[in-house]
Amino acid sequence: MGGQTVLVVDDDKEIREAIAIYLRNEGLNVLEAEDGAAALDMLERHEVHLILLDVMMPRLDGLAATLRIREKRNIPILMLSAKNEDADKVLGLQVGADDYVTKPFNPLELIARVKSQLRRYMTLGMYEGGGRVIRLNGLTLDTEAKELRLNGEPVSLTPIEYGIVELLMTHPGRVFSIDEIYERVWKEPGFRPENTVAVHIRKIREKIEIDPKHPRYLKVVWGLGYKMEK
Repeated sequence: MGGQTVLVVDDDKEIREAIAIYLRNEGLNVLEAEDGAAALDMLERHEVHLILLDVMMPRLDGLAATLRIREKRNIPILMLSAKNEDADKVLGLQVGADDYVTKPFNPLELIARVKSQLRRYMTLGMYEGGGRVIRLNGLTLDTEAKELRLNGEPVSLTPIEYGIVELLMTHPGRVFSIDEIYERVWKEPGFRPENTVAVHIRKIREKIEIDPKHPRYLKVVWGLGYKMEK
């Protein structure tokens, strides 16, 4: 996994430089920015494949920067924060982050999460048997183009959101547990993944359902998990 570029955004120079060393040792290219505003400027001038983004920063913090980034781009965002409360993690996921790592972090865990996000982003939607088009009522998923359409209109999805939609749409009517969704989409064992998966499900519903509280497509089966209605 070499050649991809990771943008590290943190107002602490020592943390940025330490993370950069870990990433470069894995063959990755690294760009650095000291806050969200500098990160947005960097994104306009460079091709970036993943962003490591601190939450607490001056000028433009990580949450606000994520909202701005998601207006134009679906590249993976891995959020870094000293906060360890579930509510803070959920908020980060709600604004568009794909994953969350708490400081102080284990370098091996950080690298594993970066690789997982990059692998999913760079190979998203690729099948051994080639691409195919799946239609469920008004939803159309083109697995070769990695595109979801609702009544003919494109739906903008993050890599994680796409992974969940692809999993459920390729198995219509089948119920997947929260743990199974996490393990299949995130490609790693889940530890209390309920909040993480629920936040992404809610974001998907906001994009494809007329009334997210009474979904037509993405259904919950209480006590069991989620399914895509046939």
